[in-house]
Amino acid sequence: MNKIVSRKDWLAARRELLAAEKEHTHRSDALAKQRQQLPWVRIDKEYRFDTDAGPASLADLFRGRSQLLIYHFMFGPDYTAGCPSCSAIADGYNGSVTHLANHDVMFWTISRAPLPKLQEYKKRMGWTFPWASSFGSDFNFDFNVRLTEDQQREGGVEYNFEREEVWNPAESEGVVTFAKMSGTDPATYVRERPGMSSFALEDGIIYHTYSAYARGLDALWGMYQWLDRAPKGRNEDDSVWWRRHDEYESGTADTPIS
Repeated sequence: MNKIVSRKDWLAARRELLAAEKEHTHRSDALAKQRQQLPWVRIDKEYRFDTDAGPASLADLFRGRSQLLIYHFMFGPDYTAGCPSCSAIADGYNGSVTHLANHDVMFWTISRAPLPKLQEYKKRMGWTFPWASSFGSDFNFDFNVRLTEDQQREGGVEYNFEREEVWNPAESEGVVTFAKMSGTDPATYVRERPGMSSFALEDGIIYHTYSAYARGLDALWGMYQWLDRAPKGRNEDDSVWWRRHDEYESGTADTPIS
């Protein structure tokens, strides 16, 4: 139970917090500029994707824009459904895609599952963002969101710009739940990884400009930004509390919870 105070004392405490929030905002602005000043890497390798409109190259995904954002959604060929965490993130960005497209930024979701699986799941979830399959391509490997069985056994693979140790199933209790929810086993599940990447297209040349993984995606996870402003914050223990939006027992958000 938080301390109970008068409105006057609450305002004083709130103004003190506001100063810290403003400092955080200014620091975030500075980080955004630093992010935009990163050097670029030219992409000469050809990648092919399956889309609703047919086969496409990485350049095709820009759709006339000069900037491309990609969310690396965990949905491997052996999954029967998309990762629940990626699904929660996708719920948040689904409505932003149109706005980005009208501001010179094309947004795509990319997964390794074959296109028919992605289309079926997208229909189930009611999403409208463009989703491409990278099945048969090196794209996920090259951008560090996929590892092989050998890499998983031997360790040393890079993720989130660090070398990982050999994966230990005993330390991944939550993975068992997510793997089951995705219709696969834990080892197969974690060979896919979440992330996002940014690209620029200038004078017909594609450049990789930025990528983020793991907790670097926190700011893109819309529900957590709201929870951080709720009275009890994220209010989590070690259990997995979230589900896909059509799997909660209480139904939709406007359904009374008994």
